[in-house]
Amino acid sequence: MSLDLKAEPILDAALAKAGQLAELFLEQTAGLTIVLDDNRIEKVLGGAELGAGLRLIHDLSTAYAVSNAVSQEGLLPLAQSLAALARGPRVAPAPRQNLAPGLVSPILRPPRDADTAFKLELVRAANAAARAVDPRVRQVRVAYMEKIQRVRIVNSQGVDVEDFRTHLVFMVHCVAADQGEVQTGYESAGGLIGLELFDRQGPEEIARIAARRAAMALTARPAPGGSMPVVLHAEAGGTMVHEAVGHGLEADLVLEGMSVYRDRVGQPVASPLITVIDDATLLGRRGSSGFDDEGAPSRRNVLIDRGVLQGYMNDRLSCLKLGLEPSGNGRRESYRHRPIPRMTNTMIAPGDDDPEAIIADTPSGLLVKKMGGGQVNTVNGDFVFEVAEGYLIDHGRVGEPVRGATLTGNGPQILMQIDRVASDLGFSLGTCGKDGQGSPVADAQPTLRIPQMVVGGVHQG
Repeated sequence: MSLDLKAEPILDAALAKAGQLAELFLEQTAGLTIVLDDNRIEKVLGGAELGAGLRLIHDLSTAYAVSNAVSQEGLLPLAQSLAALARGPRVAPAPRQNLAPGLVSPILRPPRDADTAFKLELVRAANAAARAVDPRVRQVRVAYMEKIQRVRIVNSQGVDVEDFRTHLVFMVHCVAADQGEVQTGYESAGGLIGLELFDRQGPEEIARIAARRAAMALTARPAPGGSMPVVLHAEAGGTMVHEAVGHGLEADLVLEGMSVYRDRVGQPVASPLITVIDDATLLGRRGSSGFDDEGAPSRRNVLIDRGVLQGYMNDRLSCLKLGLEPSGNGRRESYRHRPIPRMTNTMIAPGDDDPEAIIADTPSGLLVKKMGGGQVNTVNGDFVFEVAEGYLIDHGRVGEPVRGATLTGNGPQILMQIDRVASDLGFSLGTCGKDGQGSPVADAQPTLRIPQMVVGGVHQG
């Protein structure tokens, strides 16, 4: 069995009675996960999988089926079952298109060329480096994860493309404790990249950052609460743009009336200093690909241009509903999941300001060097985020570290208030959850300033 089966009879069977689009998503994956915890190798788990997802869009609704029997004999019955459900008009299949990928990603050191023993040494080296930072670092958890994914997407609109993706993630989580006080620190690296990742940033460096963050939090003072200027450093990563802006620009949420940005195209939704871009063509970034999971070439989408909303991130279903062309944002976790509009690499574009000058021109406030988790209500834009590493700003200088800070606000209001945007750019990476499935993403922003923002602090009683 392979991904090279003849797909047309399967698509024709799905479209036999009615339907606007028939699609076959074929996926072959191989992965390895290594986890070290408390000085012991806890998990070495590898595996491979082959599967197919068959979709029929009919009358602007979706019917979806999955199978591990990747053959015409295995998939034709599924296609016939979907056809029996179809209602509405039938759109005839279109001739095959010649589509070029939006990104060709060379992998310099493929993970499959290195043995497991080498990868175990990466994990052990990180563990040793983290523990050497400070004796108060009591627990270290290191994870190495690789996923090699080959996909083929064929549909009745003439798409027949393949994409080969190598994902690598390395994470270190540290727990520091002293006199009853316990704090944590976390750092990760990765992307659409091979083992050359560690030529840029060794596992020891990643581990030291996590350990220092945990140890520093032990002696950091509780963050003050109240409304104050907040400077988000480029190193903080793009959690805010992802949560407070990005999800609200996904077309399915817009169509469902679940987005504060509905019916706002062409209107100002942010400061003129703000341009928001989603770009799956960035080399080496975790949200990048050659094609999305519906066979649309990846591309750079300007969502907000100098404060004005330009459009949304869509998939083929939302395109049918809105009369748009695909933006390359149809994504799915695996063949088991139907595609939905998702972010890829989402960022606030750099401006012209000097990042150091922004801090120097802020007499007091909070400097955020690392964001933690967050959540947003996409209907009204309200959000709350944790601060993993923060410092007081005192007379335009970086002051003492603080812990326990949270940021609370409203995405559209905060975007309107930003008054300084620097020329730097920092990335973070993660796996974004939505509708029960995860997608690899990266987020980025430059150093920027919000003149007044509600900071929640630690209250001692």
